[in-house]
Amino acid sequence: MSGEPNTRLSDLFGLAGWSKGELARLVNRQAAAMGHPQLSTDTSRVRRWIDMGEVPRDPVPRVLAALFTERLGRVVTMEDLGLVRHGRAGKRQGAGNVEHPDGVPWAPERTAAVLTEFTGMDLMLNRRGLVGAGAALAAGSALSSAMYDWLHTDPTLTADAPHFDHPLHADPAGFDRYEAAPVGAQEVEELERSVEVFRAWDAARGGGLQRKAVVGQLNEVGGMLAYHHPPHLQRRLWGVAANLAVLAGWMSHDVGLEPTAQKYFLIAAHAAREGGDRPRAGEALSRAARQMVHLGRPGDALDLMNLAKSGVGDEVLPRTRAMLGTVEAWAQASMGKGQAMRRTLGLAEDLFVSDRADRETPDWMQTFKEEDLYGMQALAYRTLAEHDPAAAVHAQHYAEKALALRVDGRQRSKIFDFLSMASACFIADDPEQADRYARLALVSMGSNSSHRTWDRLREMYRLTAEYAGYPRISELREEIRLALPKPAKRSGSARA
Repeated sequence: MSGEPNTRLSDLFGLAGWSKGELARLVNRQAAAMGHPQLSTDTSRVRRWIDMGEVPRDPVPRVLAALFTERLGRVVTMEDLGLVRHGRAGKRQGAGNVEHPDGVPWAPERTAAVLTEFTGMDLMLNRRGLVGAGAALAAGSALSSAMYDWLHTDPTLTADAPHFDHPLHADPAGFDRYEAAPVGAQEVEELERSVEVFRAWDAARGGGLQRKAVVGQLNEVGGMLAYHHPPHLQRRLWGVAANLAVLAGWMSHDVGLEPTAQKYFLIAAHAAREGGDRPRAGEALSRAARQMVHLGRPGDALDLMNLAKSGVGDEVLPRTRAMLGTVEAWAQASMGKGQAMRRTLGLAEDLFVSDRADRETPDWMQTFKEEDLYGMQALAYRTLAEHDPAAAVHAQHYAEKALALRVDGRQRSKIFDFLSMASACFIADDPEQADRYARLALVSMGSNSSHRTWDRLREMYRLTAEYAGYPRISELREEIRLALPKPAKRSGSARA
């Protein structure tokens, strides 16, 4: 017991709207449902958890996480409640150790347990039809300062350090922990192939339809990581976990579950580092940076990109550095920094063409092809055109080059290119061309579950207002209004 209030638990308790007595009764009922009928909690004990920082013993933290997850309609973990016994219980960002806000990074022995607990809670939300909303995104500056030293150390150096919990024997957490036996090379190969299937589906159709399957697979891998495997298999399992966590994060971002997405990107970075793959950890952080730009927080994105670039190590391929550069350039364009953006894009292009074919490209980078470089350049120039309309012609140039190469079925990327081109044409005062590409995007979006494509469509729709007097554009505006998804009504059980 710390003797100090558990501010994390107190904040979430206030959001949930329970009384202390009501929470005590719910804990007893939920514990019995989870197979612990002997547990008996009362109001005074709940008061000690909140006001005195007492950390209850297992299974109470897991019970509380399940109750708050269902009540708030988003994943709430034991870390979120300040109920983990690895130090810092009850401390929130700005209250305690500022080097590790919000438990990031967590101790190495916690990675498998955090992964399993978080996916288990996410699956519970899926089963019960709740939504993942109501949490706040951590600032990029806070994440980067917390993770800098951690990302720059070699995880293999911790092997000789004293520790009490073996990192491959995580405590059970959550409802959907996969009780797996040790796996062999054939099983790991099958898991690696499943990642390729999920990745292709996401690129073609968006993240909404397969997100639950990816989260479930990640939950199973978390169970597997709780067992001791030979080092070469363990590294590959961490690689699978990192790839699935990035996909789960990207799919969550794709359907608007932003805090959930950020947590998966951080889990992916931890998993990649556990497997000794620093470039993969950097790419995971670049996804979090892209999320920040999409949400209008380019300054936070640049903080994350500085961390991602500095943490990838010396063995990173030029193509990977080129990809990281395009994300940085997009953030710079969002801030109207045209000169910096052009310089960053120029360096990215030089790095991309310098990549040698004699070095094997990791599977997670094989989707960053020439058309993706052009697509990101188009997006950066289209974004800059909001500040400098002269940039629109360059956006058109790169979008056209990207579209000419889009032949591999990645429909979502093609939709983004259509929208970049349409927006650039509107800014460049070419409504006829803009109308053509906007309609191509609109036709393609019917079979896609990506909310991000609708967000970009709304951005383009704003540009059509200047040309509303044109008959074709007036018709286009009406078609877009009819096609845009209506805001979903929030369920009473999914309160923020």
